[in-house]
Formats: sequence, C-alpha cells, structure tokens
Amino acid sequence: MRQKIADSAASIYKAAALLLLAVAALSIPFASVAKGQIQDAPQTSASVKTDAMIARFEGRVKEYSVLRERLEDKLPKLPKDATPEQIKAHKAAFEELVRAARPNAKQGQLFTPDIAAHIRKTIRTLYTGQKLQALREEIMEAETAGVPLRVNYTYPESKELTQIPPTLLLKLPQLPKQVKYRFVGRHMLLVDRENGLIVDYMLNALP
Repeated sequence: MRQKIADSAASIYKAAALLLLAVAALSIPFASVAKGQIQDAPQTSASVKTDAMIARFEGRVKEYSVLRERLEDKLPKLPKDATPEQIKAHKAAFEELVRAARPNAKQGQLFTPDIAAHIRKTIRTLYTGQKLQALREEIMEAETAGVPLRVNYTYPESKELTQIPPTLLLKLPQLPKQVKYRFVGRHMLLVDRENGLIVDYMLNALP
C-alpha cells in the first residue's frame, strides 16, 4: 500500500515538473517576441517617417508633371511629319509656357533639405571604395561643363545627358516619366525629359 502511495506521489511530482518545464518553454518565445517588438519599434517609426518624406517628394514632382502636361496640351499638336524647325519652335514655346507658370521657382523647392540628405545617404551607402571611385570617374568624364545650375534654365542640347546607374535608380525616389535624374559633376538635377528645363537641383549629391 505504501509503495502504491509512493509511486502515485512520484508520478504526480513528475507530471508537475513536466508541466512547469512546458510552461517555461512556451514563455521564452513570447518574451523574445515582446522584446523584439520593443527593440524594433524605433526602426519602424523611422521607416514610416522616411516613407512619408519620400512620398512628399514624389508628390511635389508629380505636381510639376501634372502642370507641364496641362501646359503642353495648350500647344498646337506637332504633325507626324514635323520638320526640325517645327520641333524646335514647339520645344521653345513649351519652355516659355512652363517658365511663365513657375515664375517663383527656385532651388530646393522639390529637393528640400530632408530628401536631399536622404539621397546623399543612399548614395554613400551604395557606393564606397572602388565602386565610388568608378562612379566618380564615370560622372566626371561626362561632357557637362557649362550646364547651368539654375532652375527654369534649359539643359543645353550640346551637353551630355548622364545616365543614373540602374542600381542607384532603383533606390532613389520614383519619378514620373516626364522627369529624369541627371548628374552634373557632383550635383544632381531634375530635368524635364521633353522641354529640357531644369526643374530643380541639389548640390554635392555625390560624395
């Protein structure tokens, strides 16, 4: 009889011990998740702020693209067999319309300090060491001397249009099809693809 009681007590103790171990094991993942959530919260908050900043920039560029589309629609349509002279005249008229619609445009209205800092940081993160040196050489070799760093001025047709490396382009804020990023030396420009106007620019984008 005593042996049965002892065996029963041992079984109860063993079951209780196993239950305690199971509870402890289950509590570890939950504690880790809770701790991870607390640690990740600042990163999530920073990411949200960055996304909002990028969205504001893309919105400003979108406003420009909507404006220039509306202005272009006011111009007479070019015939399919337009001559070079007609194309040139159309482009000049388009430029003047956009300039007149943005009389107070100035540097930094689209490339505000926050987005400019973000773009500089993005470039520094992607390009270091030899990769940065190669990018510098490629950009500096482009024939862009004499391109005016002035908003509402035309990017000269005689000057080279630098292409943004695809890897970098994927990391930059997205632009509507009417506007392109361009490097002129270390500086980055927003240039209208069709009329050639410099929409905005930021200094020292390239480290």
